[in-house]
Amino acid sequence: MTKILIILFIAFSFEAIGVITLKTGINQIAARFDARAATTPRWKNTLKLVGDWFTTRSVLLGLLLETIFFMLLQYLLAQQDVSFIWPLTSLSFVMTTLAAQFILKENVDALRWGGVALIMLGAALISFGEHAKEKTAPAPVTAPAAVK
Repeated sequence: MTKILIILFIAFSFEAIGVITLKTGINQIAARFDARAATTPRWKNTLKLVGDWFTTRSVLLGLLLETIFFMLLQYLLAQQDVSFIWPLTSLSFVMTTLAAQFILKENVDALRWGGVALIMLGAALISFGEHAKEKTAPAPVTAPAAVK
């Protein structure tokens, strides 16, 4: 169980940093789009915007980090029940909110922190439920009867 939680924490770190990196790249793309708006026809500016998505380092790095998160999530889903892992992915909102406040310097008010606290409470209940779940031994495998 400890191994799963460590991998989950590592996955959430990739996810939070990936989202912050994507946000940074999207801000760069938006600034370029706005700067071109007065001198470039709308259709051409939109095409350049799409091209910017594929050439902006922050966007590409963010996508890579999100891909790593997704691969770790697949591993976790292969190891544990979906009803345990998937709700715990909500904890990524906690890490992303922390990253937004401390890296992007976003103002996160008390109401949002209240929501984060509720997410943490829900994750704690899910984790407690996993510990309290009755452990059952797998059914014994029997050899098939010989065909005559």
